[in-house]
Amino acid sequence: MMRRRTTLLASCTALTLALGATACGGGPVAAGGGGQSLSGQTITVAGVWSGSEQKNFQKVLDAFTAKTGAKTQFVSTGDNVSTVVGSKIEGGNAPDVVMVPQVGVLQQFAKEGWLKPLSKTTQQSVDTNYASVWKKYGSVGDTLYGLYFKAAHKSTVWYSPDALDQAGVKPPTTYDAMLKAGHTVSDSGLAAFSVAGQDGWTLTDWFENIYLSQAGPEKYDALAAHQLKWTDPTVVEALTTLGKLFKDRQLMAGGQKGALNTDFPGSVEKVFGPKPEAGMVYEGDFVAGVAKDQFGKKIGQDANFFPFPAVDGGRAPVVSGGDAAVVLKDGKNQKAAMTFLEYLATPEAAAVWAGAGGFLSPNKKLDLASYSDDIARETAKSLVAAGDSVRFDMSDQAPAAFGGTKGAGEWKILQDFLRDPSDPKATAAELEKAAAKAYQG
Repeated sequence: MMRRRTTLLASCTALTLALGATACGGGPVAAGGGGQSLSGQTITVAGVWSGSEQKNFQKVLDAFTAKTGAKTQFVSTGDNVSTVVGSKIEGGNAPDVVMVPQVGVLQQFAKEGWLKPLSKTTQQSVDTNYASVWKKYGSVGDTLYGLYFKAAHKSTVWYSPDALDQAGVKPPTTYDAMLKAGHTVSDSGLAAFSVAGQDGWTLTDWFENIYLSQAGPEKYDALAAHQLKWTDPTVVEALTTLGKLFKDRQLMAGGQKGALNTDFPGSVEKVFGPKPEAGMVYEGDFVAGVAKDQFGKKIGQDANFFPFPAVDGGRAPVVSGGDAAVVLKDGKNQKAAMTFLEYLATPEAAAVWAGAGGFLSPNKKLDLASYSDDIARETAKSLVAAGDSVRFDMSDQAPAAFGGTKGAGEWKILQDFLRDPSDPKATAAELEKAAAKAYQG
């Protein structure tokens, strides 16, 4: 369900700014570096991707085929990965590899006993090429099951350079300065922010960035694991900070009512569409794809971003999401599947999609020159530079009943808070009530 945030507009993913890299040349060899060919073998890979994301991932699959001789077949699962994969396993038709979009789902698969630990070759690549936080999110206990191939950078505020220039505003570096700049933008005739309140997941992302910066990474981890209650004063403080934006009609296009009637694509349109209503929109790096593909904006010129600013003297947050490749025990071709993951762990594989656009890699060995444009390079550099301070989207770590269900749990409670932000303590109590129920389930 949470993949709505990155596949809601599959053709509108981040930074789809160039057509793709060609598959690696040479005859079929094992992806792990020499050895026997995989000619005649076929692996099935399941994932949420469709549209342009699926086309670009197909380039990676084609490069693997060119390298090893193995054929590949991609199966699009839609948002509900766990249900689809579970039914395929029960029906004796399990895919070999699944690209899992949520930490919670990866943990669920491991607890069900569906996953094989990754090979030593892949583990060595992860130890060498990734910040240790990505190993942590791919592991259950001390066992590495998931390789993070594609990441999202969810700490980016996108803006119209024209709107900020007209208001005489520079990209801010603190949250309070951002709200102050927003008032200046508003005084010049446009609302400051377009907020996608119709999609509850965008509101969780607002909260998570504020909470990570204001409360710090240790508290963030504790809240994500529900070791800290949502009634904790740090949660109330973060809601109060978020409420400064939600209660200020001047700052949001259409006020609270307008925000609650705006979905994610609509929020981007209000900044980059033909009739702009706001100067800025907060969401992940994938905003750029919508601005370019839907509204013909040149990224870096007509649309740009600044990092989500630091709150109350904390560090600027870096919240991420991502897709982890796992190997299923019930897959029919586990050896070839393991070789495929060894390939995905290489900078070579990441470079294929980086050149095609709409992609960020947490692999620090990937040459930034592989990305198709300067903005993608800058976003990727920020993600990699954050190292172990990166934190995975909190609601993606939660049980779906709390963090990933439309009209329920955190999504609905934060929509209610947007509608009436007057009582952060009461909202925190509602969040704790819903979390306690979901985490016990």
